[in-house]
Amino acid sequence: MAKVLMKGCEAIGEAAIRAGCRNFFGYPITPQTEVPEYLAKRFPEVGGIFVQAESEVAAINMLYGGAGVGKRVLTTSSSPGISLMAEGVSYIAACHLPIVLVNIVRAGPGLGGILPAQSDYLQATKGHGHGDYKLLVLAPSSVQEAVDLIYEAFDLADQYLTPVMVMGDGMIGQMMEPVEFPEMRDLGSLPSKSWAATGARGRKPNIINSLYLKEEACNANSWKLKEKYDEIVKKEKRSEAYACDDGELDVLMVAYGTMARICKTAADEVRREDKKKIGVFRPISLWPYPYEALAAEARKAKRILVVEMSTGQMVEDVQLAVLGSKPIDFYGETGGVVPSPDDVAAKLRE
Repeated sequence: MAKVLMKGCEAIGEAAIRAGCRNFFGYPITPQTEVPEYLAKRFPEVGGIFVQAESEVAAINMLYGGAGVGKRVLTTSSSPGISLMAEGVSYIAACHLPIVLVNIVRAGPGLGGILPAQSDYLQATKGHGHGDYKLLVLAPSSVQEAVDLIYEAFDLADQYLTPVMVMGDGMIGQMMEPVEFPEMRDLGSLPSKSWAATGARGRKPNIINSLYLKEEACNANSWKLKEKYDEIVKKEKRSEAYACDDGELDVLMVAYGTMARICKTAADEVRREDKKKIGVFRPISLWPYPYEALAAEARKAKRILVVEMSTGQMVEDVQLAVLGSKPIDFYGETGGVVPSPDDVAAKLRE
């Protein structure tokens, strides 16, 4: 298929359609509103169901119902909206249901601003809502990668029966880039879901529930979730190492999403102009975090620079990967301020 120039949010919507999603429930919030706008136009062409809910709370509970009857379901939102969905996502995780959740992060806390940020990292990776559950979190650094990860996220959600979050920032949602879409998924080829609540005709009823009044039952479900998350940790860590293969590095930068693209440009500049060896490590899965891969690249570096559009939310995961073996510096901006390659290069020289 030929490449098409497309805005990130619209490309995310098209990728979901091609992955076999025909059910969207959501609420408009900048900078992701173009996803529901796009799907509102496209879904009638493919037989999809689009509902603009009265709130994010309503939307996530509609996903709960849609996933419960075995459908591939999607919602997209931005930071405050994701917070409102936390209770519903916890219910969905406890029920072992597959959904895909997209967060196009805006500045915060509070209402913050509509400009891009990465200040939802801790929310996404350290629990989101209440109880012993996790989100599988994927962070694209380009519109093409957003398309690819959205397409894959539905398969991962079905494979592990779990919520999967694709987390980008406002730049991912609003920038236009050429993308190549995967083929349209044959709906008849999607995984069968014998556990779904589709009406007990000729079989025992399926019960989908997150309420356990007996402590033994609640305990057992929590450990069942833990076993699933342990398997995800073993199999789903993803990362990229850039310019890390030419011996000892002066600095290894660690960044994710579009910030990693900016860091790559800065690394190239300092390599070219200052003759310093600079590498970039990019976690693609934010949970599970690729600790081992980062530790391997960190062994090549004299020191590490973590770069984020936040006040330093990923730093503690980098510290856990390195375990005190290397000095770690941090450079960040937040509130919608996006460091330029020259800003990052200046920090490297410092």
